[in-house]
Amino acid sequence: MPVLNSDQYAIALHTSTPQLGITVNNYAGDSRLGIWDLGRGLSSQLHQHLQEILVPQTWQDLQFIAVAKGPGGFTGTRVGVVTARTIAQQLNIPLFGISNLAAVAAAHQMSGDRLLAVQMAARREQLFVAIYQLDELGHLKPYLEDTLMSVATWQATLANLEFPHRLIIAEDSIAATVTNVLDLAYAAWQQETHPHWSEIVPYYGQHPVTVGK
Repeated sequence: MPVLNSDQYAIALHTSTPQLGITVNNYAGDSRLGIWDLGRGLSSQLHQHLQEILVPQTWQDLQFIAVAKGPGGFTGTRVGVVTARTIAQQLNIPLFGISNLAAVAAAHQMSGDRLLAVQMAARREQLFVAIYQLDELGHLKPYLEDTLMSVATWQATLANLEFPHRLIIAEDSIAATVTNVLDLAYAAWQQETHPHWSEIVPYYGQHPVTVGK
């Protein structure tokens, strides 16, 4: 299984909420995490914080990049994915797009969990939901892919699950799960998965414009 050398790093971005989360790690004892409450200033301040947290490393030290691809806020998610795609393209390195719901599940998983059901509030009284299961190596695998459901449909889905589950409700401020975004990407990278930047697109889940009923 490949590992990063001590002078090789990876970086992850989480921009799907008014908080910005960035983490840098070489998985050899050197890691940094920054969380900033930026609100509408996220898009204008993102590049400054990227530059600052990377020091003393350089862009050329990065072996791959990861980004929280949604679901989440439309503008923030788009800015993060576009930024990550641009960096990955310029450096010619892999880009991993990680589900926000998967990152939340990874942040809360415990020994003995069979299924992890994650829900996040969405517009128009709906929920973003997903269900993950742990394989024999403890890796998260989708049991139900990210999707949008009404509360009633989600409750029925949980009631009809074949296996016991633990319900996780995602908070509004989930930028700290950027460390889990990077961990999930690193696990995929170790399995020699190297997605091209052009493959990664935002997952919005809902159209950003409210449609009349």
